[in-house]
Amino acid sequence: MKKLAFVIALASAFASMDASAWGNDGHRAVGSIADKLLKGSAAEKMIKSILQPGETLESIANWPDCVKGTYCGPQTPDMIEYVNANPKHSEYHYTDVPFQLDHYHDHAVGTADDDIVQTLKQAIAVLQGKDTPATNPHKFTKRQALILITHMTGDIHQPLHVGAAFVSKEGKFVVPTSPAEIDETAIFDSRGGNNLLLDDANLERISAGVIPPADTPVVVKPGVPKALTKPFHSYWDSTTVNYAFRRIRTKTPDQFAQAAIDGKPAIVSATGDLATWPYQWADDALAVSKEAYKGVTVGKLTQQTSKKGETYYTWNLEVPNDYPVPSSAIAKTQLIKGGYHLAQVLQAIWPNS
Repeated sequence: MKKLAFVIALASAFASMDASAWGNDGHRAVGSIADKLLKGSAAEKMIKSILQPGETLESIANWPDCVKGTYCGPQTPDMIEYVNANPKHSEYHYTDVPFQLDHYHDHAVGTADDDIVQTLKQAIAVLQGKDTPATNPHKFTKRQALILITHMTGDIHQPLHVGAAFVSKEGKFVVPTSPAEIDETAIFDSRGGNNLLLDDANLERISAGVIPPADTPVVVKPGVPKALTKPFHSYWDSTTVNYAFRRIRTKTPDQFAQAAIDGKPAIVSATGDLATWPYQWADDALAVSKEAYKGVTVGKLTQQTSKKGETYYTWNLEVPNDYPVPSSAIAKTQLIKGGYHLAQVLQAIWPNS
């Protein structure tokens, strides 16, 4: 199999977690699918009673990213109040289970009390009326809980928001058995793929030849410097969404949502107690993350020194030559699955009488 070589850097410059799964358009697409599926239902009436006039699941889908202050302009009073009450809110968006594993387990390697599975479980409980210190330790309001479910159901279907890569000093993907093993000496944490850098410009050139454009041709400038890199996590957050929209020749979240529903996808709902649904979604995402890392390998570790004198490490990352094809197909499926699962959980909370 032909492969492309890229650069992966585990550097302090990239140490912060970029948790904006699916970007603006991807999250809006998930919300739009659910809006359309819930029309005329009891759940739609409850949603309207909780949200502000004119708001929809699509319009509030990016709110938990907007509160970070870098995406949507000035912060509103309710955003400021939420951030002040939730100092760890940026950690609600993901968990870091080694992608080689099959299941999410409480308190296992990579999980946390404030990760995406626990946050979704708590937000679901709030909308069910189970508002106690044990079930709602962050004191989410119903509006906040609905917003978080809308956003986090999108997040948990982004495979790198659940399945994490850990790298040995030999440049191999490994499975740490305890947090203590992730010491940044023998085993490195890739920060959900944020510290894995790839040449996105090169992938864009490849995609232009294998993924149909949405209405207009993709303009790709030849000879783009290889220094134009993007974190592997960001590639999955945004680039794959662009590719997924192109696959079904849509440009907007609403168009994508309608095309998805018109395709009549067979989406299986989670089952059992609603408190277990986030666990089931996480396990599904772990299975998908194995596909995201399929054929991806790392080579020899090389120590580097940044301009600030900080030490970091690089590997040559190899991905299959047609990587935009399977990754865009995965993104399309996961976005659609996220929208349907969002509608399903809200209908389960507020069933038609």
